[in-house]
Amino acid sequence: MFKRILIANRGEIAVRVFRACRELDIEPVVVYSQADAEALHVQLAERAYCIGPARSADSYLNMDAILTVAQATGCDAIHPGYGFLSENDQFADACAQAGIAFIGPSGDVIRAMGNKAAARKLMVAAGVPVVPGSDGAVDTAQQAKELADSIDYPVLIKAAAGGGGRGMRRVFEPDQLIPLFEEARSESVACFGSGEMYLEKLILNPRHIEFQILADKEGHVIQLGDRDCSIQRRNQKLLEESPSKALTPELRARMGAAAVAAARAAHYENAGTIEFVLDQEGNFYFIEMNTRIQVEHPVTELVTGVDLVREQIRIAAGLPLAHTQEDITLRGHAIECRINAEDPAHDFQPRPGKIDFVHLPGGCGVRVDTGLYTGYTLPPFYDSLMAKLIVYAPTRLEAIRRMRRALEELIIQGPPNNVDLLHQILHHPDFVRGNYTTGFLEANMDTLLAWSRSGEETEEK
Repeated sequence: MFKRILIANRGEIAVRVFRACRELDIEPVVVYSQADAEALHVQLAERAYCIGPARSADSYLNMDAILTVAQATGCDAIHPGYGFLSENDQFADACAQAGIAFIGPSGDVIRAMGNKAAARKLMVAAGVPVVPGSDGAVDTAQQAKELADSIDYPVLIKAAAGGGGRGMRRVFEPDQLIPLFEEARSESVACFGSGEMYLEKLILNPRHIEFQILADKEGHVIQLGDRDCSIQRRNQKLLEESPSKALTPELRARMGAAAVAAARAAHYENAGTIEFVLDQEGNFYFIEMNTRIQVEHPVTELVTGVDLVREQIRIAAGLPLAHTQEDITLRGHAIECRINAEDPAHDFQPRPGKIDFVHLPGGCGVRVDTGLYTGYTLPPFYDSLMAKLIVYAPTRLEAIRRMRRALEELIIQGPPNNVDLLHQILHHPDFVRGNYTTGFLEANMDTLLAWSRSGEETEEK
């Protein structure tokens, strides 16, 4: 087992990995930018090193600085968390060249699965269902138009190197395709340094279902059930739950088997997530693989009892999986709400600032992953996530009621946030019934904001 791990991240995930290290009797080493000098992960650590100015490019994306600290402090491994360098194939390669374990898959696997066009071809070869579309990248807008005309509209233009909804455009009419293709490609070049694009049929109002997988160095692969991530704003997740109410046991088994097949096809190692869309007829299609720990991993931990970060570390150390597929049983129900410093009434614009006072909820079945504390100032340089509020209960309805109660107890005085909006989502009849898709927030936003302003709430039916 490792003796010392460098945590190459910040915020709540840095705290989460820090705790896993301490429980495994591994010494954690943390890094921080100048803007994060007062961050909680820095306050907790005995070894904390500044790696640069506030800008991510000068700090959390500074591979040389991070590797220099890891080598100087004698770290055996680096945990990248999510975001930043977590899916950077060059960083995974650099760690390997430096003799430091990267807690994640190899650079080759990240390259293969990070290019969505290449990943799509790999899944087709493995027999995993994919959305109808291009076999690989499309080189020109005219090629994209010809393909779109053949598979019919609506279609989705996607950046092969994309993520977080960037480099993606929906196209409903033929005359929209060429300008939107060029717009998406320009955004992809600006965000990811790549203009490689592909195209697929747009599945209208699907469910976004993902499966957690674990794979060790000996070729053992297991899946740990599903998460429903359909409550989204601007293609970014806002609330997740496990298990999904949309899946029958038979469908869950088929999707889980497809997730394992996808991981095997990629020769995957460590924790990863296979993401699917599920249409209204019950057909599911692979859309991408995330080669890292997910923001929403706690809901899987609560329904399976498996510590995913602990397993990541064990796998990277060369140990076999601690669980077999037969050991994995989904018990009860878990829901996660992402608490963001943002203004839902103004297109979810980020609103960083000082936390004048914070009170975190507690009680049976309530978990909070956060880096917040009273007096802390949220830097304006990073994402708006302040905390993850997660609840567990024996049934879905009990979990909904517990989450409502926990949101009511949560007090954050300072920056505007999305707590009221989340509270209203938890009262909406369609959410309570489990009858929602990725179009839920867009379709109900005006109503939810009106309820939030008036304090009106619906009752579950």
